[in-house]
Amino acid sequence: MREELDKQLCEKYPKIFRDRNSPMNETAMCWGFSCGEGWYNIINNLCACIQHHIDWVEKRRQWEVEKGVETGEPGYPRTPHVEQVVAMQVKEKFGGLRFYYSGGDEQIHGMVRMAEAMAATTCEECGTPGSWRTGGWMRTLCDEHELERQQRLKERFIE
Repeated sequence: MREELDKQLCEKYPKIFRDRNSPMNETAMCWGFSCGEGWYNIINNLCACIQHHIDWVEKRRQWEVEKGVETGEPGYPRTPHVEQVVAMQVKEKFGGLRFYYSGGDEQIHGMVRMAEAMAATTCEECGTPGSWRTGGWMRTLCDEHELERQQRLKERFIE
């Protein structure tokens, strides 16, 4: 992914990408986003949904404390805490998006699985509809980018 898009994601979601510049013995985010820019919108929307969910749950918990809602009150259990999601690695693997993280809850787990499923039908290079391609590295590409890849492979083997 281009440096400017990497920077945009890190600036928009500083809590999720707080380890972006940490050393490699602490996180794989030190290498940045190891995927094409075609998945930028998927990653951006995923992070927006994740952070919104975490922030909403925290506001709800604060409201419950202010209103004196007790844990286990009949018909009104206290909202459980959701730990802040921190990305550990974002990359392409076997033609699919992988978003490894710590924190979150089952709802966030579902969001991540949905984003990974969306990437499986989205060209990693340009973001248009794509499909899984084999031959060399497995990639998710549109027809145009697959033709370009095939041409590069032909040129490499002809030389």
